[in-house]
Amino acid sequence: MKLGGVEGRSSWGRMLASDAFSALLMGSVVYSLKQSTHVMRPDGSNDHSFPLGHTATAFMTATMLTKEYGHKSPWIGIGAYSVATATGLMRMANNKHWLSDVLTGAGIGILSTELGYCLADLIFKEKGIRSFTDNEAFDRWDKPSFFGLYIGMNIPLSGYDIDEQHEFSTSSGSTAGVEGAWFFSPYIGLGGRFTVSNTAIIVNGTEAEANTFDAVSLSGGCYFSYPLSSRFLVGSKLLGGFVHYPKLQFHDITVPQRNGFSFGSGLSLTFRATGHYGMKLFLDYNLMPSHSRRHAEWMNTLVAGSSFQILF
Repeated sequence: MKLGGVEGRSSWGRMLASDAFSALLMGSVVYSLKQSTHVMRPDGSNDHSFPLGHTATAFMTATMLTKEYGHKSPWIGIGAYSVATATGLMRMANNKHWLSDVLTGAGIGILSTELGYCLADLIFKEKGIRSFTDNEAFDRWDKPSFFGLYIGMNIPLSGYDIDEQHEFSTSSGSTAGVEGAWFFSPYIGLGGRFTVSNTAIIVNGTEAEANTFDAVSLSGGCYFSYPLSSRFLVGSKLLGGFVHYPKLQFHDITVPQRNGFSFGSGLSLTFRATGHYGMKLFLDYNLMPSHSRRHAEWMNTLVAGSSFQILF
């Protein structure tokens, strides 16, 4: 875009300095953690799994693009962060990384870029920066359509039977994905959510397994919002969809993969930071079928987390 003559936030020199600082910070943190943590990859190929360098690089680049050209259109940020998210999910799908690697890599990429730009701002001050007119006047009754990253912590609610001899419970794990909704009024919209969760397993209350409990979910439904003010909104949702459990392997038993229907709801608080970007805190409840076909009991989970959102 720069070579094509599209005017961005920074001059060539300021942009290159900002990006160089960001890349140096990101690379240093990723390399240091890989050399010190020695986390084994899911496929066992080596012990350099944590954190995920591909995702750190992708989110660093997405943040650079958004900071330089996000004023042009919110869809620039949507596209950039969607590609970055897909990068992390594909590495998980290839059995090369854990979800914790992806989440940490994303955070390193974003924070490194923010710090890199802060360093350049301290050095260059007002030199080589362009200001653009941005309407920061918020209307309380704007339609709150959004697309965002979904990152949260799983909160286990109970244990679940596999068969007559085995019961497993889950420790606090993590969930990541994307979520979006289009509102046709200030109060009601339609949307969906795609998530991948990864949680450690405890069998029969005492034994911690090396394997983890995974779930991939795609759901859609109604989203609800009420504007407390021009910047703060409370929301809820009612979703139904599909969940996939990969094969679960214990040392003495194998639970085959399974697909099923899931249902979800939740509460949220959204803060509109600018006309195009916002932050959401949420607490979601999910009702999912049992992983084992031998038992009909449903799985109840809570997910507490935050979402970085593009508003449109």
